[in-house]
Amino acid sequence: MNARTTAEWQAADAAHFLHPFTDFQSLAKKGSRVITKAHNIYLTDSDGHHILDAMSGLWCVNVGYGQEALVEAAARQMRELPFYNAFFQTATPPAIELAELLAQVTPPQFQHVFFSGSGSEGNDTIVRMVRRYWDLMGQPQRSVIISRHNAYHGSTMAGASLGGMSGMHAQGGLPIPGIVHIQQPYWYELGRSMSKDEFGLVAARWLEEKILAVGPENVAAFIGEPIQGAGGVIIPPTTYWPEIQRICDRHGILLVSDEVITGFGRTGQWFGCETMGFKPDLMTFAKGVTSGYVPLGGVMVGERVAKVLIETGGEFNHGYTYSGHPVACAVALANIQLIQDLKLVEHVRDDVGPYLAEQYAALREHPLVGDAESCGLMAALILVKDKTLGTPFPAELELGMVCRGHCFREGVIMRAVGDRMIIAPPLVITRAQIDEMMALIRRCLDLTLADAVRQGWMA
Repeated sequence: MNARTTAEWQAADAAHFLHPFTDFQSLAKKGSRVITKAHNIYLTDSDGHHILDAMSGLWCVNVGYGQEALVEAAARQMRELPFYNAFFQTATPPAIELAELLAQVTPPQFQHVFFSGSGSEGNDTIVRMVRRYWDLMGQPQRSVIISRHNAYHGSTMAGASLGGMSGMHAQGGLPIPGIVHIQQPYWYELGRSMSKDEFGLVAARWLEEKILAVGPENVAAFIGEPIQGAGGVIIPPTTYWPEIQRICDRHGILLVSDEVITGFGRTGQWFGCETMGFKPDLMTFAKGVTSGYVPLGGVMVGERVAKVLIETGGEFNHGYTYSGHPVACAVALANIQLIQDLKLVEHVRDDVGPYLAEQYAALREHPLVGDAESCGLMAALILVKDKTLGTPFPAELELGMVCRGHCFREGVIMRAVGDRMIIAPPLVITRAQIDEMMALIRRCLDLTLADAVRQGWMA
């Protein structure tokens, strides 16, 4: 790496690099944070600051940084066969072997996979595949896909349309036709007048209301994240997903689980649908499949859909240059093997997941925290002005961003979604590292509270 100063890196960055989800003008004035090294669960920036990465990069570095087995898998494959495509009726050994392994670690209804380069591309594939399925079933009018407000399913045209982010829909003429949304199962904001179990059933039945409004004969599928990630780690009540399953089964529509964040051990099971107790027909994955070391995504295709696609015949006119990329698949094979060898799913389920739940729940005692909850190694807390009433701070104060700024300065990465502060640390984290992380989080909450008091925002 060139021996540039931080200022030199920032100047070059501002001159040439357009970042995702960024106000380019604002970042150019401020200067980007330049990350230069990483190991285990820690990052180092260009000024030498040590930072605990409580977000696993972007929800993806499940096995932590610096795993030589993944580096070696990539290097070995690049020497042997750096690339060949899956068009022209060809395949490569890593893609075939990964398809076999995914069929073993995913729920039993999944025996087939369609590879993509990312979760966004995977969800674009979902739209194409769901509509192709119903075409082959002789019901082409079943093209409407139902999703949820505040969901995130990627930033491509179809992925962003499936998602329910109003800020994204405000740009680019979104959503595209044939995609509609229902409200999210966010008990703290929408259902505190009832128990969580009662609210879970009410929220699930919003799906049935939408199906009936659109017409069951027109609905192709419902897509949802088992736990909403970028929406703020919204963990639905335990009654929610079984009722969603019942409604989908009753109306014969396909059920799609977006496991881009929740897959590969994040929730204490291999996949979030197993934790939440439902059986999807299709399942999107990415991120944790390679722990983010190289890009890879895809769709697990359940037998209900695969049988029709395979046995009916005819070409599925969809795919990507990098579908089944041999280097990405080789890294994914090494990554899944490492997850198995280190018993990371069990580590999350039996050890660090329950421990994080205890530690995070204790944050409810903090004067700023209205609620705190977790599932496996995903957790969120909400900053409130009044704990008793759950009164939020005015949005224009951006208190979550104030807290996030303290986090970076104190050496821990949390993400702010409005005033929800969220984490998703690498699955290799230990109890001692959780203690370290929680001490940093508490300090940042104290600093944020001091800011709010000083500014008179708590009055």
